[in-house]
Amino acid sequence: MTEPRDVVELQLAAYNSHDIDAFVATYAEDVVVNRRTGSPLQGRQALRDTYTGQFAEGRCRAEIVGRLSEGDWVVDHELAHGLADEPVRVLVAYRVREGLIDRVDFLG
Repeated sequence: MTEPRDVVELQLAAYNSHDIDAFVATYAEDVVVNRRTGSPLQGRQALRDTYTGQFAEGRCRAEIVGRLSEGDWVVDHELAHGLADEPVRVLVAYRVREGLIDRVDFLG
């Protein structure tokens, strides 16, 4: 079984390299992503639809400031680059079950 930290690290590497297929492959089919604004994303296809354009533009990158993990949960303190004029600080909690991310909560 893959460790939650390893799964989140694979997801981060795919995000930073703008590899939509590798990125989506780290998530469960029924993933729920609770964003800071707007309604939650539900399912891999919604995730793909949301990130495809962003990845095609090559404008996103996340820098990890700190990472904590406990059980199924990994919480990253990130600096998100390319989403606004200045980097955005955000906490993101990932729950990993059976080797895939099945829940994401953007906390700030």
